[in-house]
Amino acid sequence: MVEIRFTGSPHERPPVRAQVHRAWLVAAVAAVAIVAAGAFTTMAGLLVGPLHREFGWPRSTIGLGASVNMVLYGLTAPFSAALMDRFGMRRVVGGALAAVAAGALCTTAMTEPWQFVLSWGVLVGTGCGSMATAFAATVADRWFARRRGLVTGVLTAAGVFGQFAFLPLLSWTVERYAWRAAAVTLVVVALVALPLVLLLLRDGPTDIGLRPYGAAEHTASASRERPAPVPGAARRTVRVCARSARTGPFWLLAGTFAICGASTNGVMWTHFTPAAHDHGMPATAASSLLAAIGVFNVAGTVASGWLTDRLDPRRLLAAYYALRGLTLLALPLLLTAEIGAPLVAFVVLFGLLDVATVPPTLALCRELYGEDSAIVFGWTGAAHQLGAGLAAFAGGVARDAFGSYDPLWLGTGALCGAGALLALLVARTRTA
Repeated sequence: MVEIRFTGSPHERPPVRAQVHRAWLVAAVAAVAIVAAGAFTTMAGLLVGPLHREFGWPRSTIGLGASVNMVLYGLTAPFSAALMDRFGMRRVVGGALAAVAAGALCTTAMTEPWQFVLSWGVLVGTGCGSMATAFAATVADRWFARRRGLVTGVLTAAGVFGQFAFLPLLSWTVERYAWRAAAVTLVVVALVALPLVLLLLRDGPTDIGLRPYGAAEHTASASRERPAPVPGAARRTVRVCARSARTGPFWLLAGTFAICGASTNGVMWTHFTPAAHDHGMPATAASSLLAAIGVFNVAGTVASGWLTDRLDPRRLLAAYYALRGLTLLALPLLLTAEIGAPLVAFVVLFGLLDVATVPPTLALCRELYGEDSAIVFGWTGAAHQLGAGLAAFAGGVARDAFGSYDPLWLGTGALCGAGALLALLVARTRTA
C-alpha cells in the first residue's frame, strides 16, 4: 500500500511517504514456512541407501516410511484449511513446523523401523501436509483482495523452490557428513522458520486493524470485525467428499491424480537418486538432476496455466500423461554413471511435465464442482499422495525382489498411459 500526501504550495515538491502493506510481510513469512516444508519432501530419497547400509533394513521397509509420509501428507491437506479456520493459521503452521522438526530429530536416534515410520512417516508427513497448497490459498484469501492469483502462484512455487534449493545441499551433507547431519540440517531449517511464524504471521488483517491488500472501504472484506472460528468446516470437508464421491468425474480426476503422484513424488523424489547410484552415478550428481527438474517445474506449471485458459484441460492432461509415460519408459536406457545429453533431455522434459497437471486438474474441479472446487481439489490431492505413497513402497519392493528399479519405471510409465485415457473420459458437465 502506498500513501501519497501533498502539503505546502502547489509549486513545492510534495513529500511522498511509501508504506508496504503488512500483507506482503505475511506472504513472505508464509513462503519461508512453505520453503521449509518443501525441503523435507525430498529427503526420503536420500535416506534409502544410508538406512539400508547402516541398519540392514529392506528397501521395502524404508519405502513404507516414505509411503506413510506421503499418504498422511495428502490426507492432512484437505483438513488443513478447516483447522486454520478453527484454530488460526499461526497455531496450525507453528505446530506443523514443530512437528516436522521433532520428526527429523527423532530419526537421528532411531534404531527400529517402526520408529522411522512414526517419526518420518507420521510427524513429518502430517506437518508438511498442514503447510500444503491449502495454506497458500488461505493466506491469499484472507490477506489479499487483489493479486490473489499472483500470491497463490508464488507461494505454490515456494514449495518447489524448497525442494530443488535444498536437495543438493542435503545430498552433499549426506555424502560428506552422513545422513544424520542432513536430518539435523532440516531441524535447523524448521526452527529458523518457527519464530518468524509465531512472531509475524497473523490470521487476518483484522487482527491488527487493517483491511486486506487492495480492499476498498465499502467491501465486505474490509470489515474490521475479527471472523469467528468455524467449528463446522471439517464436517463440510467430509460432506463435500461424500457428495462428490457419488459422481463419476471425481473418481476419474482422483484416479488421474493418483497416477500423477505415483509417477512423480512416488518414484522420482524417492527412488531416482538410489536408482542412479545403482548405475554408478554419485548421489550428489543425481540430486542435482532432481534439483534441475524442480527448476523446470516452475516453467512448466506457468506454461500449463497459460494453456489451460485456452485449450481443453482434458486433452492437456492426456498429452501430459502420455508424454510423461514415454519419458519413464525410456529412463532405464538413459541411466548411466555419467550425465549425458539424453539424460539432460529427460530432465528438461520431465521437469516441464512434472507439475503441469495441476492447472488443468484444478480447472476441471472448478468447472465441475463450483464453490466446492477447492475442497474437491484437496481430496484429489489426497489421492495424489496416496498414489505417491503406494509407488514409494512398490519401488522398494521391486528393488528388493529384482535387484533393479527398472520394473518400477516401466510400470509407472504404463500407468501414465492409463492416466491419459482416463483424462479423456472426464465429462465436462456441471455436477454440483
